[in-house]
Amino acid sequence: MIENEKMKIESCDFASNTSDVIGLDKNLKIAVLMGGPGAEREVSLASGSAVLKSLCEQGYDAVGVEVVDREPQLPKSTGLVFNIIHGTFGEDGELQQYLERLGVAYTGAGKQSSRLAFDKNLSKECFVKHGVPTPGSEILDCSQELRLPQMTVPYVVKPPREGSSVGIRVVKEEAHALAAIESAAAINSDLLIEEFIEGRELTVAILDGEVFPIVEIIPPEGEWYDMETKYPWLSGKSGGSQYLCPASLSAEEERRVKEAAKKAYDALGIEVYSRVDVLLNSSGNPYVLEANTIPGMTETSLLPMAGVKAGYSFGDLCVRICELSLALRT
Repeated sequence: MIENEKMKIESCDFASNTSDVIGLDKNLKIAVLMGGPGAEREVSLASGSAVLKSLCEQGYDAVGVEVVDREPQLPKSTGLVFNIIHGTFGEDGELQQYLERLGVAYTGAGKQSSRLAFDKNLSKECFVKHGVPTPGSEILDCSQELRLPQMTVPYVVKPPREGSSVGIRVVKEEAHALAAIESAAAINSDLLIEEFIEGRELTVAILDGEVFPIVEIIPPEGEWYDMETKYPWLSGKSGGSQYLCPASLSAEEERRVKEAAKKAYDALGIEVYSRVDVLLNSSGNPYVLEANTIPGMTETSLLPMAGVKAGYSFGDLCVRICELSLALRT
């Protein structure tokens, strides 16, 4: 039912227009779609529950829909879908295409920008084309057999179509390379091999072109920002990464990071909102890694954290995303 063709790079040459924002009708039925068939299901359920609770507390006619397959049934008279399915199906353009066929408006990025942002190989090509600073890379075809990249260690092995660091391995010794590639190739065969950049991990939330204060991510000592340090509660652990917002940066570093993030957002043609991940090396140079078109939306997630510093409460943020999306699609 959903097209599987790879989107061509020309799709990054478009932009959204949400200048004519309309108010959000309290009688509009909003279906909050959460869960999904991908690896980030549990995180999505947490985000969806937070969004649903916020909308209901503000008096909106919102209902939660737990998605388990690729043809979710919507409540009768649904006027807007709040899509909070992270990763596979929700973030890769498939759900967006399904909803467009049904003629139902939805929040966030459209099907084209979603596909482009979700596929790290396509994103990388678009970043390079538009002069977005990003680590050097190569695509490793493991469809026939496992191979080693031409790039020398250290490097990062990434399945191109997964979110939340699923399947990503940092390789610092050649002896560990094949195991990392084998693990990632079990998810996708066209792996992105990316230059390893030593630096500070930052993320930049953007809402309708407004760049929020930068968040710094501080993983536990000796670890990096993977699924376990992002969401320790998934494995029953405590601790995890720490976050600083706004990040402690010089004025020039802040300008460079925000400029790089906004350039990536624009290059991908992302509509409504996103969160762009950036590394900042010791020389103060930013490197964009990826853009997340459906970032976490619990009250302690990074987009809402930055939103508070920009003057948006969690409830304000949920409503604003709905308003901007309706203005774009009605």
